[in-house]
Amino acid sequence: MKFALLLFDPKDYWDSVSSEAMEAALAEHAAFAQYLREQRITFFAQAVKPAREARTLRPSTQGPVSAAGPFVALDQDLAGFYVIECADLDEAEKIARHCPIGAGIEIRPVWDAPS
Repeated sequence: MKFALLLFDPKDYWDSVSSEAMEAALAEHAAFAQYLREQRITFFAQAVKPAREARTLRPSTQGPVSAAGPFVALDQDLAGFYVIECADLDEAEKIARHCPIGAGIEIRPVWDAPS
């Protein structure tokens, strides 16, 4: 099964951190990626830009309507994600406990796309 580890940080956090803090965070994620490789866990990962740079499509009677920003206003920003492949939610949580946590990590099963 595949699970998304959705990584959250305090809103606008990365606008205020020092370059040293940024480098330390990147090193933590490099270490987590190395852990995943050592455990032979299939994964891919990506950081995402801040919510203020997002655009959302919402349904309307006239079709999709574009709006600036994320779908839901949050006190945290979605900062990035990993998609890992493992047996079940319990194993996904065990793996996620090795990931830098920021403001939180949501562990969510991923639907397999039909071929």
